[in-house]
Amino acid sequence: MIEALLPILLSEFHDKLKATADGIVEREASFPDLPDKIKVAIGMRRVGKTYFLLQNIHQLIRDNGISLTQILYLNFEDDRLAPCSQAMLRELVDAFYSLYPENHDRVCYLFFDEIQNVEDWPIFIRRMFDTRKVQIYLTGSSAKLLSKEIHTSLRGRAITTEIWPYSFKEFLNAENKPMDDELFNIKKRDMMNHYLREYIATGGFPEIINKSENDSRQILQGYVDVVVMRDIIERYGITNITLIKYMVKTLIKNTGGNFTVNKFVSDLKSQGFATSKNTIHDYLSYIEDAYLAFAVSMYSESIRKVHSNPRKLYAIDTGLVRSYSFSLPKNDGHLFENLVYLDLRRQGHQVYYYLTEERYEVDFFSVDKAGKPKLYQVVWDMTDKSTMEREERALEAAMLELKVPGEIITAHTYIKNFLGSS
Repeated sequence: MIEALLPILLSEFHDKLKATADGIVEREASFPDLPDKIKVAIGMRRVGKTYFLLQNIHQLIRDNGISLTQILYLNFEDDRLAPCSQAMLRELVDAFYSLYPENHDRVCYLFFDEIQNVEDWPIFIRRMFDTRKVQIYLTGSSAKLLSKEIHTSLRGRAITTEIWPYSFKEFLNAENKPMDDELFNIKKRDMMNHYLREYIATGGFPEIINKSENDSRQILQGYVDVVVMRDIIERYGITNITLIKYMVKTLIKNTGGNFTVNKFVSDLKSQGFATSKNTIHDYLSYIEDAYLAFAVSMYSESIRKVHSNPRKLYAIDTGLVRSYSFSLPKNDGHLFENLVYLDLRRQGHQVYYYLTEERYEVDFFSVDKAGKPKLYQVVWDMTDKSTMEREERALEAAMLELKVPGEIITAHTYIKNFLGSS
């Protein structure tokens, strides 16, 4: 069966490569150039992990002269491979080497998409990596699941890259919007402001580009349904399906807002849901693990202060937020804040918010990959003088207290900085 199936899978993969030879939006993310590591890409379903793998395959063929017969690509979301056991994966790889016996004497490139669907996959991956001439690339839709297995069975052998929905630059590339490097004049500012509003409203999921608002809403809500069912309910054996779905929608719709488990449990009980704080803590962990929404803690050296203050909520995508609400035109400030949060995460920052001693709030305190901290205050509407004064006062106080630099991000500065780096 496997011997007959593999040529079909390879033929379909080759056809897909041809079809995407000129049509892939190049992602800003990249795998580190570390041949002695297994490369792992993680992120929510539908953010483009498969096309990220195809991008890397095209680069291997185009830039490194790798033969197509050295490359095996398998997508474990394919129903023909479900359920996939470790034994079945081994048979598929053995069939690949039988089909191209010359591969025993040269490096092969194995791309396994949504690897978490294979039972006990880390044991096989580790053996392959340790005993064969291979470069291995994996994707998965569960941060915690893959991280746990990477840190145990694959410890020291793997390195992880997160894939997010399109950035603003990737969005403009996908929509073929002009991005020349002319001077930042009024016409260009107005045009880029229009694009930014469109990006905030549409979001960055690749499939949504050029779709109507109604189609986008249905597609995005469908994404959430699949993630909740496959990556949360089925994976963790959740029986209170109504509660987890309600919680997911609540977190997504309240982007930029505060969240405390105690208050949420009280609200649930008032609506007739019987639950506990431990259950909600677990559910929140599952939702973050599936990359649907994130709860950001306050930055403080005091653990007591961190736990006694609410967390702030952000979603995986601003378009996804809008798909769950018909009343968000007045909420552009929170959506822009969500956008900045995602940009910081794309850059690999650790992200917190900060409260000054006077309890003025600064939107983000982040630490970059090099360990450098910085404060960011996000302001969408600069026309309200009192709002600007309040935000500036909070940022200045935080900069004094923490002795770190800070920056106010407005739509104007966001676009100007973007143009400067495009």
